[in-house]
Amino acid sequence: MTYGRNRFWVAAKITVGGFFIAAAITACGDGSSSSVPDSSVPDANIPSSGTTTYQVGGTVSGLVSGTQLQLTNGRDALTVTAEGSFAFPAKLVSGSAYSVTVGAQPMGQNCTVTGAAGTVSAADVATVSVACKRIAYAYVVNRNSNDVSQYSIENNGSLAPMATASVGTGFFGSQAVLVDPTGKYAYIANSLDDTVSQYTIGADGSLTPMATASVAAGLWPGAGAVDPTGKYVYVVNSSGNDVSQYTIGANGSLTPMAMSTVVTGSSPFSMTIDRTGKYAYVTNNGGSSVSQYTIGADGSLTPMATPVVATGANPESVMVDPTGKYAYVANNGSASVSQYTIGADGSLTPMATPTVASGFGPISVLIDPTGKYVYVANSGGDNVSQYTIGTDGSLTAMATATVASGTVPISVSIDPTGKFVYVVNSGGNSISQYTIGVDGSLAAMATGTVAANFAPWSMATTYAATH
Repeated sequence: MTYGRNRFWVAAKITVGGFFIAAAITACGDGSSSSVPDSSVPDANIPSSGTTTYQVGGTVSGLVSGTQLQLTNGRDALTVTAEGSFAFPAKLVSGSAYSVTVGAQPMGQNCTVTGAAGTVSAADVATVSVACKRIAYAYVVNRNSNDVSQYSIENNGSLAPMATASVGTGFFGSQAVLVDPTGKYAYIANSLDDTVSQYTIGADGSLTPMATASVAAGLWPGAGAVDPTGKYVYVVNSSGNDVSQYTIGANGSLTPMAMSTVVTGSSPFSMTIDRTGKYAYVTNNGGSSVSQYTIGADGSLTPMATPVVATGANPESVMVDPTGKYAYVANNGSASVSQYTIGADGSLTPMATPTVASGFGPISVLIDPTGKYVYVANSGGDNVSQYTIGTDGSLTAMATATVASGTVPISVSIDPTGKFVYVVNSGGNSISQYTIGVDGSLAAMATGTVAANFAPWSMATTYAATH
């Protein structure tokens, strides 16, 4: 650098508490003064050449792969996209303070930091812990108020109404709610309007009607299912004795397939699809049977060689276990649960003991994600039957065979983590909420029920979308 005559420049590096402080002094013979920066002089907290420095980092757990978590330490930022260890790029000298915070949460998740702050002490810091959890939501369709109650699922499993506690369906007899596997779209079957309402799910979990608010269904649509790939939706039409079948577009909207319906038995009431997405089953309440189908490459249903199998009286609900080996049907008219093995071709065969007793008026069956436990809502008994699943798939009532619910329990659901169970009480306008114990038994939460609107009918839970 060049200075005029009678001008001098001094740079000093002063060490205070392990930090370098740069001072620059200029003077000139005419009495004026100015500061002249020098890039060779380090800023505070930035180590000079030859000084030993240390990393600040730790571990991230629970982060969905491919999502972006932004961490900050002062002005140093780091983007993390997978679980495991992390370290900030800028190293610090011993004695430097650090404070790690979440700069931006990953989509659909909430991350918290422990061991976030401290002082570097002559060693790398690897004790910062970031734990991420997926955000989850629940939706309850209310048949007599023609709306959907919407909730956030708290870490302890309890339901918390969203800021907008409910959204209208705009149609009558709203009876079933379905959510696609990505957590981006929701569909509601409106039994008195013969339509299906369709919604997008916002970043906060709230429902917004699509530009085309509904699509036509058959007569008295009251139940349905979304296939595991998120490509197809099926709606059961109880008075039409058929199933409407749709493809899901890139924007989530439904389009009827070329073959828009497939025949069922008499008065179909519910539907389930196995986890492989290869087979579908529909309970026929009027025919005391289950219709069974294969699912084609284009999503269309084809009746199996044996199109129906017998159940108990007036079957209401059917579900397949996570292994795809067993199926269970709640028989409302005979207070029993039919149990089946599933063959290599997807067909059902009654077990050696074809039924087990339930409570009065069984109406909804649920299997936990581990495939160890079954729960059945008994609408006439205001309780839930609970069973263990044996190695051969057969059900055995737990030591405490039933737990109390609200009035007229009509639907039983589980949260995405598989830790909490919810029962929709149609006669009580409420939802009972339970934790699942280590032995599979249900225990009412501290807040045993939360309010819904008028005649809640069914429930769906989902993780928030992450991509």
